[in-house]
Amino acid sequence: MTIGVDLGGTKVKAGIEKNGSIIHQKTIFLQQKDSLSATLSQLIDLIKPLTHYSATSIGIGVPSVVDTERGIVYNVANIPSWEKVALRDILEEEFNLPVFVNNDVNCFTLGEHRFGVAKNYNSVVGMTIGTGLGSGIIIDNQLYIGNNCGAGEIGMLPYRDHNFEYYACSNFFDVVHGTSALEASRAALAGDKKAIGLWSEFGVHIGCAIKAVMYVFDPEAIILGGSISKAYPLFKAGMLEALNDFAYPQSLKLLKIMQSQDDTISLLGAAALVSQDLKVKV
Repeated sequence: MTIGVDLGGTKVKAGIEKNGSIIHQKTIFLQQKDSLSATLSQLIDLIKPLTHYSATSIGIGVPSVVDTERGIVYNVANIPSWEKVALRDILEEEFNLPVFVNNDVNCFTLGEHRFGVAKNYNSVVGMTIGTGLGSGIIIDNQLYIGNNCGAGEIGMLPYRDHNFEYYACSNFFDVVHGTSALEASRAALAGDKKAIGLWSEFGVHIGCAIKAVMYVFDPEAIILGGSISKAYPLFKAGMLEALNDFAYPQSLKLLKIMQSQDDTISLLGAAALVSQDLKVKV
């Protein structure tokens, strides 16, 4: 059994992977994020009870660039005290178990490929839509991380007057339109025409991001995850509309766009790091 950990900027989830499912799952909200020692103590206290279940290793996904060979994380999103943390060494010394560290969206994508809706596909791009827009890549059944674990940052590509992330995550609602995704979804479901139009516009931005993914990677499947992906029915039509002018319609016909179905998939992906060959393909 392997412990899978999903470290977020607000909360941390951990659980044990057993036969493709997560058991004994626990969640905490991070406190004192300006203190490295305090946040590390919270993480260790979360993991410690899970080591009593005969776990043989730990996999952890972190929202940052990761030196996967040394297990060092850099400038973790929304945790200011985590500028450079030798996370693998810290956890291995604490628990005397092998530890594997990678980017959180890579873990999401790996989880979908190993255990989720993408398990029957050889090439997959996972896109998480939430506070940001992140992506992970599977090529020939292997997780591709790039030279610095920075591959797949579709959200950072230039788009309109900013980048894709500016228009294709929560920022679109919070900053561009002065509302929230939750408020917009409630209004749209209640029949508010302005909110329905807002989601249609959001779908167009997601569709444009998907076109970028197609032009670069041409995967068999794209899996949408993250908190805002739960509103997929609200932005699906706008997304499909934006795909109408894709230059290679036959490729688009073969593409599968799917919504993630498992809230534990990032934990499963983190656990799967243990058996994943993370060497950069050349």
